[in-house]
Amino acid sequence: MRLLLSGDGSLGKRALGDGHRQEPGGWNRLHLTTGELVADVKRLRAAGVKFRTTEVVSGSGGAQVIIEDPSGNAVELFQPLG
Repeated sequence: MRLLLSGDGSLGKRALGDGHRQEPGGWNRLHLTTGELVADVKRLRAAGVKFRTTEVVSGSGGAQVIIEDPSGNAVELFQPLG
């Protein structure tokens, strides 16, 4: 298991594209690493998956989107740089 902690400047602390600010207790999420984020986003959108983020967001470590599982839990798809 790997535990990731977000610092003040990380993507995990930023507001979402719609301006919604993150709140304590509501932003824990599964973090899944992928090598094909753009292709995964396209496939998941076509399948009707609900996205919390409106687009791929890039930061100093890579790119991410946040989707919701059928129960409403957040799942981050992350593609590291390199």
